[in-house]
Amino acid sequence: MSVAARLRELGLELPPVVPPVAAYIPAKVHGDLVWTSGQLPMVSGSLPAVGKVGETDGRVPAADAKEMARTCALNAIAAAAAAVGGVDRLTGVFKVTGFVASDPAFTGQPGVVNGASELLGEVFGEAGAHSRSAVGVAVLPLDAPVEVEVAFTYA
Repeated sequence: MSVAARLRELGLELPPVVPPVAAYIPAKVHGDLVWTSGQLPMVSGSLPAVGKVGETDGRVPAADAKEMARTCALNAIAAAAAAVGGVDRLTGVFKVTGFVASDPAFTGQPGVVNGASELLGEVFGEAGAHSRSAVGVAVLPLDAPVEVEVAFTYA
């Protein structure tokens, strides 16, 4: 099944590529890989929430951040597809790096980044299996709770 067909089957639509918020490009091709810049969980040009992830009042709950990581992964698919001339040229996922703006007491970064990993697995099946890092950071651009970058294989 093609990637486009799988996205349709999952009820997902690729969003427009998120414009860069600084001096970079959304994705770059090198060899048989396309590397995305860090993708924020932008939806229609804005972040659904801002702040640090944690389980105390005033923090972004981990479950919400996990959903935002899914959005980051979908934005990464869109950026990579634009760089290689279409989503069906993407053949799999090589590496995922997720950054979680974390309350100092929060240690659930892997669970948050699972949102991205699970979406990529749903879309690419076995070809979506990837190596990964999930990193807690003090702050992210625009005060986003999560940011994800992905290296895809393509043909």
